[in-house]
Amino acid sequence: MNLKKFLAELKRRRVYSVAVAYVVGGWALAQGIAQVLPIFDIPIWVVRLIVVLIVLGFPAALTLSWFFDFTRYGIVRTPDRAPEDRVEVVGSPVSLEKSIAVLPFKDLSTGPDRDYLGEGIAEEIITALSKVDNLRVAARRSSFWFKDRDAELSEVAGKLNVDHVVEGSIRRDGNRIRVTAELTECCEGFTLWSETFEREFQGIFALQDEITRAIVDALKLKLEIAPATSRARSMEAYDLYLQGLFLSDKSTEAALRKSLEFFQSALDKDPRFARAWTGIAKSWLWLADAYVKPVDAYSKVREAAVNAIQIDDGEAEAHVYLAETKRILDWDLRGAEAEYVRAFEIDSNSTTSNYFIAAFYAAIGEREKALTYLSRTAKIDPASLWVSNFACEIYRYFGLIDEAMAAGERSLQLDPTFLYGEPLLAALYREMGRFDDAIALYKKSQDISGRVPFGLAFTYAKMNRRSDAREILKDARASRPSYTPGDAIAHAHVVLQEHEDAIRELGRARDERSSSLHTVGISPEFAPLRSDKRFLSLLREIGLEPKKVFAVNQAARTE
Repeated sequence: MNLKKFLAELKRRRVYSVAVAYVVGGWALAQGIAQVLPIFDIPIWVVRLIVVLIVLGFPAALTLSWFFDFTRYGIVRTPDRAPEDRVEVVGSPVSLEKSIAVLPFKDLSTGPDRDYLGEGIAEEIITALSKVDNLRVAARRSSFWFKDRDAELSEVAGKLNVDHVVEGSIRRDGNRIRVTAELTECCEGFTLWSETFEREFQGIFALQDEITRAIVDALKLKLEIAPATSRARSMEAYDLYLQGLFLSDKSTEAALRKSLEFFQSALDKDPRFARAWTGIAKSWLWLADAYVKPVDAYSKVREAAVNAIQIDDGEAEAHVYLAETKRILDWDLRGAEAEYVRAFEIDSNSTTSNYFIAAFYAAIGEREKALTYLSRTAKIDPASLWVSNFACEIYRYFGLIDEAMAAGERSLQLDPTFLYGEPLLAALYREMGRFDDAIALYKKSQDISGRVPFGLAFTYAKMNRRSDAREILKDARASRPSYTPGDAIAHAHVVLQEHEDAIRELGRARDERSSSLHTVGISPEFAPLRSDKRFLSLLREIGLEPKKVFAVNQAARTE
C-alpha cells in the first residue's frame, strides 16, 4: 500500500475532520454526563456505560466517514477517486502538482437572465488556466455543477479532487461592471488572494487576463497569455455569444435552438468571431439524434466547424465537431481520427477533446486507447454527468463491471433528473440480471423526462415479456415524435429475436447517419447478429473491422 496515497485519501474523505470532531465532541459529552447525571441520582455504572459507548463509537464513526459524506443535501456516498491512467498518452499529461477549480461567478446584477455573464467570466479563466504548466484545472461542467448548490469549499475540493478554488461575483450596471474574485487554499481554508475590480464592459478581456495572472502568481506558477484570435472584436457580439453558450449547455430542444439564435446574432455583429461558429456546431451536434435527424443536423455541424477553423485553426472544440461529421456523414474514420488528434494536440486538458476521442477508439475496437482517454476525462471532469454516464456504458462494453457500477452510481448522485439521455446504470442492471432495479430506474427517468426509455423495452424483452416489450417500444417511439434512431429500435428487435426487423432498422440508422451506429460492433447486445452477412457488410460499410470490434467483448470475457 502506498502510505502517502492512503493518507491523502483519508484527508479527501474527511476522516481526519471526523476524528477531531468526534474526539472533541465525545470528550465534552463525557464531561457533561459525568457532571450532570449524578445530580439526578443516576447510578455510576450508567455513566460509565455511556462513556464506554462513546469510546466504542469512535472507530465506527471513522469507518462510516470513509464511505459516506454528510452534506447540507443529506448523507451521500463518497465518490471513489478517479482511476490512474492505464497507459501513457502522447501529449501533455495531467499534472497533479497543483490543482484548481473555478466556480461560476455569482451574478448580483438586477434584472432577469444575467447568469450567463458570471459563467462566461469563469469559463474564460478556466480556459486560460488550462494552458498553465503543472496545473490541473477542473473542467467547466464539473465546476459549474456546484452552481446554486451553496456547497462548502471543502466539499467542492473533495468532489473535484482539487486543492484550490476560485470563486467570485459580478455586478453589471449598464456598461460598468464590478467583479470580485477570491482564491482559496482549501486544505487549510485560508485566502491566497482576493481583489475587487471596477471596469467598463469593453475591458472585460483585459480584466479576465488580469485575474488569471493574479491567480497564477499566487500559485507561484508561470503563464504567458498570448493574444486570442478567437475572441470577439465586438463586445456586443461577445455578450450575445455568452448568452448562447449558457443555453447550449441545456438539454432541451428549445434551449438549444435559442442558443443558435444568439450565436448567429453574435456573428451578425462580428462575422470573424470563431467561437460563435464553434457554438453553432456544438448546438447542432446536441440537437442531432435527440431531436433532429442526424443526416440533416450534421451537415450544419460541419459547415459551422469548418468556418470556425478557417478563422482560427486553434479552435480545438471545432476540430472535434469536424471529426464527428467525418465519422458520421462520411464514415471516414481515419480522417476523423486525425481531427480528434489535432484537437487533443491543441488542448489536451479539454473534456471535449478527451471525451469524443475515447468514444471513437472504443467504437473501433482500440480498447486500451479508449480506456486511457476515458481515464483522463474522468480526472479532468470528475463531476460531469455526461462523462460518468458515458463511462458506465463503455466500461460495461469492456466487461469492467466494478468500474461501470461506480461510474453509473456517480452519475445518479450528480443529477438524478438528467433529461438528455437514459440512465445507463439501468442497462448495467439489466445485463447483470437485476431486472427490478433496472425497471425502477427506467420508470424514474420516465417520470422526470416524460419520455419512455427504450431501455425499458429492452429489459422486458430480456425478461421474455414480449408483449410488454412491444408495447413499451411503441410508446417510446411515440414519446419522441421528432426523431428516433434506428439502431435503438434494432436493439429491441435483436433481444426479441426478430433479426429481420433489426437488420431493417439498422439500415435506416445507416441511411439517416445515426451517430451511435458505430457502437453496435462492440455492443454485446448485438452479438446474435455477428454471424449475419448483412450485419457484417453494414459494419464494413461504415468503416469498422468486424473481427477487431468483436474481439473487445471476447477480451473482456477472458479477463
